Amino acid sequence: MRREEGGKDAAEIKLDGRKFGRAAIPETSMKIAIDPFASLAEQYLEPLLAGERDACRKIIDNSISRGITAYSLLTKLVWPTMELLQTLYREDRISISSLNLATRLNRSLTDQLCARLERKPDNGRKVLIFCGDDEPEELGGQICADLFEADGYNVRFAGGGVPEDEVLKLIGELRPDLLVMFGTLPSGIPAVRKLIDYLREVNSCPNLQVLCCGGIYKRAEGLADEIGADLFAPDAAEAVVVANSHRDKKATVDQQTVGRTRRIRKAAARKQQNVSRAGEQIAEAV
Repeated sequence: MRREEGGKDAAEIKLDGRKFGRAAIPETSMKIAIDPFASLAEQYLEPLLAGERDACRKIIDNSISRGITAYSLLTKLVWPTMELLQTLYREDRISISSLNLATRLNRSLTDQLCARLERKPDNGRKVLIFCGDDEPEELGGQICADLFEADGYNVRFAGGGVPEDEVLKLIGELRPDLLVMFGTLPSGIPAVRKLIDYLREVNSCPNLQVLCCGGIYKRAEGLADEIGADLFAPDAAEAVVVANSHRDKKATVDQQTVGRTRRIRKAAARKQQNVSRAGEQIAEAV
């Protein structure tokens, strides 16, 4: 931190060789700057963007030696930093190489932190987790999986890029209580909506809840409801809380506005098909 004229504090972070003052930092990082983890985040971000593995590992190790838990580091440092990196990249403030270096290093450190998480007894519930194809989405999905597992869930994390037929096969085989769809990019939403539509139409797992989590659902308020998800959480830590607090909540037909016209047409077509079959059966009987 440095002192500005007038006695006000201003954060200054160096990214790709450039310094950014408080006014230039995106809103996400502003939230980090006023958090108790502010100084830790500032120490962590620059070596993370440079891919300096040893420097970042020492920051994590020193934090743990000071009594900061692995859970706090995951949810208050690694996760916010992951979201900040995506914001900076979307705004063309860092290069793809910096994003990749930071994301892969974040994932490596996440593996080490997850081994230190305290674990609750098995709660008898199963969760299946999918995510988008990009590396940051894989990291977000992984943290979701690790936090659910630590909370006592039986977890399967399939990652991204899984074909639709294999997604449905896994759901049918595992019969999870909860299906978590983690995403940060708009391009993944149509596939999630299509999957939810199919699950509702077939109704082969009537007790299955669908939870949408991640940046795209947080940025587009109400999107999870509109595509028919039962639950929404902005981040992995909240996803566990929401899943535990709303075990019986199911989406209503009225909330799902995206694709409504198409569903109405399909329902009308099925009704007409049934009427035609009934007419044929009557004609044959006569």
